[in-house]
Amino acid sequence: MIRIGNASGFYGDRASAWQEMLDGGELDVLTGDYLAELTMLILGRDRMKDPSTGYAKTFLRQLEAVIGTAKAANVRLVTNAGGLNPAGLADAIRTLAARLGLDIAVAHVEGDDVTAQVPGLTANAYLGAFGIAACLEHGADIVVTGRVTDASLVVGPGIAHFGWTRDDLDALAGATVAGHVLECGAQATGGNFAFFTELPDGARRPGFPLAELHADGSSVITKHPGTGGAVTVETVTAQLLYEIGAPAYPGPDVVADFGSITLAADGPDRVRISGARGTPPPPELKVGVNTLGGFRNAMTFVLCGLKIEEKAALVRQQLRDSLGPDGLEFTLARTDRADAPSEAAASALLTVSIKDADAKRAGRPFSQAAVELALASYPGLAVTAPPGDATPFGVFTGRFIPQAAVEHVAVLPDGSRQLISPPKITAPHNMVISPKYPDAPASGYFVAAPLGEVFGARSGDKGGDANIGVWGRSEQAYEWLRDYLTPKRIQELLPETRELIVERYELPNLLAVNFVVRGILGEGVAASTRFDPQGKALGEWLRSRVVELPRELLP
Repeated sequence: MIRIGNASGFYGDRASAWQEMLDGGELDVLTGDYLAELTMLILGRDRMKDPSTGYAKTFLRQLEAVIGTAKAANVRLVTNAGGLNPAGLADAIRTLAARLGLDIAVAHVEGDDVTAQVPGLTANAYLGAFGIAACLEHGADIVVTGRVTDASLVVGPGIAHFGWTRDDLDALAGATVAGHVLECGAQATGGNFAFFTELPDGARRPGFPLAELHADGSSVITKHPGTGGAVTVETVTAQLLYEIGAPAYPGPDVVADFGSITLAADGPDRVRISGARGTPPPPELKVGVNTLGGFRNAMTFVLCGLKIEEKAALVRQQLRDSLGPDGLEFTLARTDRADAPSEAAASALLTVSIKDADAKRAGRPFSQAAVELALASYPGLAVTAPPGDATPFGVFTGRFIPQAAVEHVAVLPDGSRQLISPPKITAPHNMVISPKYPDAPASGYFVAAPLGEVFGARSGDKGGDANIGVWGRSEQAYEWLRDYLTPKRIQELLPETRELIVERYELPNLLAVNFVVRGILGEGVAASTRFDPQGKALGEWLRSRVVELPRELLP
């Protein structure tokens, strides 16, 4: 068994988590995930200003406080904080270690940068785990990577510890599942959990998770004793449903079948994951490409009292008259209510966004046009913040490139370079959409109630798409959910999806169905002007919708 923990789920996660995880209990490896599609754009803009950067600088500050502790405890660190410059971060770590008088073996993985083949501000292939494994097998105390799949941070240590080869597909699949659970930190221990009020401490400060990974790829998800939150079958289910598509979950080393996963309670704050099956990976690697899409700006108007729709319509027309309609988007949030006891409760918010290739048009002319309405528009006009300048935004697209066209290299602690060969056996990846079931029969005793009274959900971004995973809390609830919640029903309950493609996938072992809504986030997180640009709240919106629920399912 190898104990692998997580101390970061994104660039900006809890700064003290590395210290907490190292002090909290036994570990063999501690990982940190810093990269997301938006993060790569941020790092790309950093690198434009200073070519020596391009990595997550916060990691260095966190590391300074714990590098000696990790070395003394023989805990090895694996992180993708290298971003666009893993070699630069590895050098910075060596400098830090020398300054602290520590003998630290540092290695890094490179080859994900494919901008020479796929032009863009950033273009990075999602590498697999065998480069990380090679670094660990050659004695690295710290391994730095650029863009690898999030799960590879866990799969790599598993390969190094157990000696898995590319033929050990089930073990690789099981480790991929464990890595998917760990990658978002406290989301596995009660963070962002649909039923957070049921947790022992109300999820005030959930601890970070760890996996006890076994030679067959099975694992137990747990956390250090005394840390907050909880690890339950449902918290693990919620994370397994996060940012996935079809049950066949493709990666560069294996396609893990999430439909084969079995979860079981294994004691307090312990959930066993077993049964994962793997098939050969696809012959191509996904490439995340960020390009500069133009410039954006926004202003939010407060509309209070009566005739909210008419007030919003006036602002729309006035700004279109001043600026022209191109690139303008208007979002009216009806947060107001009639006969309100406070001014805030009587107010709605109209957000006006502009995106344009011309920084000047999206800058002062836009802001000035909004400001000029102060004494010449609807009664009670106010804005939530002063006008600002335009800022650049990026557009994310997913591309694919043959695995053999990418030079995946492990740069070992002694500076030597080991080329990681691509898998010899691959198979095309085909997504099979689950059949559409008929609507649930309208018989029995039904009660109008929010869907979330009975069902949990978690949602998130996948480029310009979003997923919404919904699970039942019992077999009976799942059977009703499976028949009731069709793509058509999603489009009825979430009107913003009506003109979009909604795909559905079934995960009966998790008592869950997963939906992928194509194009709801437009050109990706960085370009989206949606109220919820990353789709994180789509699941909670769905849970809030009132439907006719069978009485026997309600508490």
